[in-house]
Amino acid sequence: MKHITDLTCCRAIFAGWVFAYHLNLQAHYTSYLGYFGEVIEHGSLGVDGFFILSGMVLAHAHPDLAPTLAQARRFWAKRLIRIYPVHIVMIVALGGMIGGAYLLHVQPRDPERFGLGELISHLTLVHAWGASDRWAWNYPSWSISAEWAGYLTFPYLWALLRRQNNTGAVVILLLTFVGVAVCQAFARAQHLTLTYDGGLLRLFPEFIAGMTVVPLLPKLHAGIPGRVVALAGALMAVAGTLTKVIAAPWAGDVATITGLWLVLAGLMLAARQGRPMLLGRVPALAWLGEISYSFYMSFALVETLQATAWRRLDADPGAHPALYVVTTTALTLAMATLSWRLVEKPTLRAFAAYTNRRERRVGGAVDANRRLARP
Repeated sequence: MKHITDLTCCRAIFAGWVFAYHLNLQAHYTSYLGYFGEVIEHGSLGVDGFFILSGMVLAHAHPDLAPTLAQARRFWAKRLIRIYPVHIVMIVALGGMIGGAYLLHVQPRDPERFGLGELISHLTLVHAWGASDRWAWNYPSWSISAEWAGYLTFPYLWALLRRQNNTGAVVILLLTFVGVAVCQAFARAQHLTLTYDGGLLRLFPEFIAGMTVVPLLPKLHAGIPGRVVALAGALMAVAGTLTKVIAAPWAGDVATITGLWLVLAGLMLAARQGRPMLLGRVPALAWLGEISYSFYMSFALVETLQATAWRRLDADPGAHPALYVVTTTALTLAMATLSWRLVEKPTLRAFAAYTNRRERRVGGAVDANRRLARP
């Protein structure tokens, strides 16, 4: 399937949005940014963009994936090799850092979050399935745990969704957004973050919404321009972050999530309409999208290191926000680049080479059997 550069660029934007949100938790810099500060304060919704994008891209890349065990196993292996090596490397790096801290007689905050039980749940990628009750180890990986659940069900969900007629697909799409609204309202009422304490509730409506739009796009091919849809979605997403004054704050989050869905759907539609890339024209944005997974998985390690260093120096990041933002960004980008070059990229290449060799062997065996079967 054709690669859509603008969607790769969206990965960079979502990762950067989440990162900016986490920077503000320590540096408290949004007070200097006016209304844009409110956009940063809603940066955790970048994860929702990832969930929608994941369902959309998988449906786009696997239009004919059959719900057989053989095809599902190949799909799961490909997805696991995509996420697991970086996940493991970050856990090992955190373990080394914590071990070094103990040798230097530096006690980490809440040491129970680095316990054996939490480690096992992270290694098995089930920590967002109700197996954890706290932020632990490489805590951004809660979303990877949730996505892994989506990957496990994707072959079967996609087989059901792509069989729907237009009416059925629209009904399912509307139900997913009802699900998003219910989950957001429930989370507010129960004081949940919908991360380790409800990641699957957050994932599935958005993941399915991303999948469901793909069969509908051909019907819109000659209709509304995709860029118009994307622009409307961007305006809606920003407006949703500026709704602190409304009675139900969760409604603003729903509006933002809906806007993100429109942005992604619009960009995919524009690609189908043959429009040239838009976000891909921004220098380095496509490359940042390529390394976005390593970037997203690296910032907790840097954030933990920074928090320890600033605490040891008896310094407050909020008193020096520019210094904290610059150093944390530089360290995270360096860590992400190393992870991408030394772990993520080589393992993907090795797996692709292995898959090609295996397919050639299987193809050769099939051809040999056919020759033997000839009269």
